[in-house]
Amino acid sequence: MSTAPRRSVRKKFLFIFGTRPEAIKMAPLILTASEMKNFRVTVCVTGQHREMLQQVLDFFGIRPLYNIDVMTHNQSLTYVTSSILTGLEKVMTRVSPDLVFVQGDTTTAFTGALSAYYHNIPVAHIEAGLRSGMKHSPYPEETNRMLVARLADYHFAPTAQAKENLLCEGIDKRKIYVVGNTVIDALFLALRRVHDQENVFARRFAWIDPGKKMILVTGHRRESFGEPFRNICSAIREIARTENVEIVYPVHLNPHVRRPVFEILVDCPNVHLIEPVPYPELVWLMENSHFILTDSGGIQEEAPSIGKPVLVMRQVTERTEGIAAGTAKLVGTSRKRIVAEMHRLLTDDAEYEKMARAVNPFGDGRSAARILKVLAGVQR
Repeated sequence: MSTAPRRSVRKKFLFIFGTRPEAIKMAPLILTASEMKNFRVTVCVTGQHREMLQQVLDFFGIRPLYNIDVMTHNQSLTYVTSSILTGLEKVMTRVSPDLVFVQGDTTTAFTGALSAYYHNIPVAHIEAGLRSGMKHSPYPEETNRMLVARLADYHFAPTAQAKENLLCEGIDKRKIYVVGNTVIDALFLALRRVHDQENVFARRFAWIDPGKKMILVTGHRRESFGEPFRNICSAIREIARTENVEIVYPVHLNPHVRRPVFEILVDCPNVHLIEPVPYPELVWLMENSHFILTDSGGIQEEAPSIGKPVLVMRQVTERTEGIAAGTAKLVGTSRKRIVAEMHRLLTDDAEYEKMARAVNPFGDGRSAARILKVLAGVQR
């Protein structure tokens, strides 16, 4: 008697994220997994960010089935943590996924992993193993990563150093996979679309003076709120008034960022304070900048792929590979140090070229495919 062939069961993947950086880094995985026959994809966003998150979802054409929508004015970490955890209770029960994906180091990543653990669902941690070695810097991201590592079943590390960090914490080496960083996948996707519409973006930013060196600034870290952020703004003001530059600063929506930025820089010549821009516009600005001043983790990873030096406004970074490779330099939040390093990149051609030509240690644009190949093999 013949028997009908067994049909393979599609594994249910639940992707949980809530901020724009998470969405950017999750997008290549979601798009690739959605095209594969053996996976069924569900997306849940927490709304830890709202407007900034929606920009990325629209660009990549991702439609979440669930939105917990926790964002409120001046939200506290306690509020965000408890609200996401409560909201995920219903999502986990309804979806009953075979695997939950979380990315990076946000409160969403931690609560997503914790909720999956409470429901006895395996967790895949994207961008696992980054460490600064300081519990409060970046805050609360460093501790979030360490907590997720205790809960995760699959650790997808972007670099060999990230893998070593996990091994030093006792994570089973059989559960660690070095795959590169999915942010480079997303960057290459965005660059193709941006290049196809170069004239559109050039018209959008026609007010940027092409005769000046353009510096792109981004900043939002909690550990810099208060006096450190005022120092950063003062440094930007000094450079803008003493150098032949054009500074473009898409200002984060957090009131702790906006207050000092607008107080110190609103009337400063050569400084353009603009609202947060959609991801493709940010990519265009990065590509057309001379260098980037930032405290963002993602930009530290993206900029080297397009040959842009990065000055990192933090005391420490969990992305030490960029520092070692020479693509990025830590400048802290001292006004004097920031001014000196910006001046160096504007006037010292040899220093600029050394940083601009360094090899990107964070990926080659094929990380999503590597991750899903691992999971396809495991799920057989």
